[in-house]
Amino acid sequence: MKANKFNLKVFIICLLIVFLVVGGIGTLFTSNNTNTVWYSSIKPSITPPNWVFPIAWNLLFLLITFSLYFAWVNSKNKEQKNKVALIFGINFVLNILWSVLFFGLKVTQIAFIEIILFWISILCMILITRNISKKSSWLLVPYLLWVAFASVLNYLAAF
Repeated sequence: MKANKFNLKVFIICLLIVFLVVGGIGTLFTSNNTNTVWYSSIKPSITPPNWVFPIAWNLLFLLITFSLYFAWVNSKNKEQKNKVALIFGINFVLNILWSVLFFGLKVTQIAFIEIILFWISILCMILITRNISKKSSWLLVPYLLWVAFASVLNYLAAF
């Protein structure tokens, strides 16, 4: 397969992984907890309105989907594909885990430690993908910035 020819099958797999697995599982822990007394009591004053989050995350998930797609189809060998699968997989687990810790278990201080690892995993994604596809790497920058902002919110809520 040529890297410059769009591969619909690979794109759909990337889309399903990002939206159904990562987004779907994360939403199970988040959606029922954003309008609770608990969350209202810890929510920092700089937190955007609740309606902003699903829009932002859906846009980010779309960018992540394209990033994963471009990194995958532009990988030159099995070793690069394995690196892409590993770093995106680690990131996806950390993405879901943060929702579980913060909204599901309500352990905001542990969630803060975890979100730092989550942010580092995005930085690693950028560094790994830049050698495979610059486009893939740049598509992750908004994700890095959003999670940095989420880290600030998490810190303010926890401490």
